[in-house]
Amino acid sequence: MKKIKNPLRNGNGFLVIPVVMITLLVFVPMVFGLITSFQTGTPMNMTFGGLANYKRLLSDKTFITAFKNTVLYLIIQVPIMLFLAIIISNFLNDKKLKFKGLFRTAIFLPCITSLVSYSLVMKSIFANDGIVNEILMKLHLIADPIQWITHPFWAKVLIIISITWRWTGYNMIFFLSGMQNIDSEIYDAAEVDGASKWDQLIKITIPNLKPIILFTSITSTIGTLQLFDEIANITNGGPANATATISQYIYNLMFKFTPQFGYAAAMAFVVSIIIIILSLIQTKVGGEK
Repeated sequence: MKKIKNPLRNGNGFLVIPVVMITLLVFVPMVFGLITSFQTGTPMNMTFGGLANYKRLLSDKTFITAFKNTVLYLIIQVPIMLFLAIIISNFLNDKKLKFKGLFRTAIFLPCITSLVSYSLVMKSIFANDGIVNEILMKLHLIADPIQWITHPFWAKVLIIISITWRWTGYNMIFFLSGMQNIDSEIYDAAEVDGASKWDQLIKITIPNLKPIILFTSITSTIGTLQLFDEIANITNGGPANATATISQYIYNLMFKFTPQFGYAAAMAFVVSIIIIILSLIQTKVGGEK
């Protein structure tokens, strides 16, 4: 009698359910989304429109504004956040520092806070009569309250401050774990040679963190290009779309305005393409290894 092979013996059988679920819940919706991006009309009466949705993006002033805002957040906030994460990690990696666990927890805590809750807190403390304006006025740094939420420039600044405050601690954990894997003997030798702490950071720590810097850069880029919660809860894209992002505009097209599923799907795929291109560039710059 021929012996029946057990598909679970080599572990391949355990992959069947995950592969099926990923196919049904990820790849199939992606294909339908791509098909939808070439369709126009109302949800109940959609027809094939070719590249009409993609051509519309080039003349859509709201999309262009949202795109510019998103890119602005990306090129300003991400470098600042990663720089702060590296500096903070370097301080917290000091063996002589006391209460390291407390400091690490305090800095990491914002990223596990509810998005809605922290957005409302930021909106409150940066209000016209909020604590930030009160402190600045008491220090005589400003004469009148800053319109953090209603002024186009300061609203952007508030968004950048908010997402930096929330996600710096998240990236700090990656850098901190990477620093702890660097051989301490390298630093000891550098101290014997007279290298300062700054020299050690620039010439030893950062080069050894190159893979982690690449990883955090890619994930931060993806997260910023998908920025939605802070915009929706703090400024709602205002004033006059001054802080609107692509993700918020997609949401509005799908659920807030008259539904335009085809156009929103086209916009989502454009964002995906941008993410892929930027990730490839970052990987190329960071090195294939």
